[in-house]
Amino acid sequence: MKFLSWPYLAPVLMLGASNLFMTFAWYWHLKFKHTPLLKVILISWLIAGAEYAIAVPANRLGSAVYSPTQLKTIQEGATLIVFVAFSALYLGEPLRLSTIAGFVLICAGAALVFLGRG
Repeated sequence: MKFLSWPYLAPVLMLGASNLFMTFAWYWHLKFKHTPLLKVILISWLIAGAEYAIAVPANRLGSAVYSPTQLKTIQEGATLIVFVAFSALYLGEPLRLSTIAGFVLICAGAALVFLGRG
């Protein structure tokens, strides 16, 4: 079960955390539509800085056990998972079966990247 060892788990957890910051940076302001756009951009840049501080080391560490294509695929999967939770919990968007099904199909396609590797 090498995939449960820290060298494999750390990049996945870090990419998940970085996606939380990036999703927040991109979408937090939708609840504050009267906030001036320049202010929203500056706040979002600050939040995105934290995302980079996590994502860059995650990719550096992850490159020891994953290919760059696999790292990008992990990142995209994390993006979908984080966004579903964020949109439901923060933005109050109802979780629809069609959304879940669509994201599952995207993740299934992304999983093909891992076939025959590792």
